[in-house]
Amino acid sequence: MIAFVRGRVAAVGLTSAVVEVGGVGLEVQCTPDTIAGLRPGAETMLPTSMVVREDSLTLFGFVDEDEKQMFELVQTASGVGPKLAQAMLAVHRPETLRRAVSTDDVKTLTMVPGVGQKGAQRIILELRDRIGAPTTATPPTRSGAPAVEDWQSQVQAGLVGLGWSAKEADQAVGRVTSEAEQMTTPDVARLLRAALRTLSKA
Repeated sequence: MIAFVRGRVAAVGLTSAVVEVGGVGLEVQCTPDTIAGLRPGAETMLPTSMVVREDSLTLFGFVDEDEKQMFELVQTASGVGPKLAQAMLAVHRPETLRRAVSTDDVKTLTMVPGVGQKGAQRIILELRDRIGAPTTATPPTRSGAPAVEDWQSQVQAGLVGLGWSAKEADQAVGRVTSEAEQMTTPDVARLLRAALRTLSKA
């Protein structure tokens, strides 16, 4: 198991980054908040979780240990695989998920694409005793998203990377355009989360 990677950021995409470790470029699947903190050419250290399948080895990277632990924990619930776990963390921060489960907040969980009401109830039932209580009164926020000029194409690519069709992604981008226009500099991570929420309501 690869617990973390440390090295130079060779490339950054919307859903993954390449980190050079000992002369080898490792592609790491990341949430929007994790991507927002990475800069090409900069050194980074990412906690990671490796998912092993018959035909693939996929490395998921996280902004901190809390995000990594939440990614692994939600997969212990029936019907939650790595893709859905990543989508949950793309839409909500760990503290928000912790609060939703501990307070039986089905509505918050169903904001995640792929989680319906029954799925949310099952997640709450199976994780309630293991997820722990929220540690803060208000879920923490993160900043540091990179400046972007073409946020629409980046958000669209991120949604397609998470499994949505190009048509669905284009429609979701259109729904968050007004929110982007209110920002001095479009925050791609925030807009991607907002677009995911609109898809869950569609």
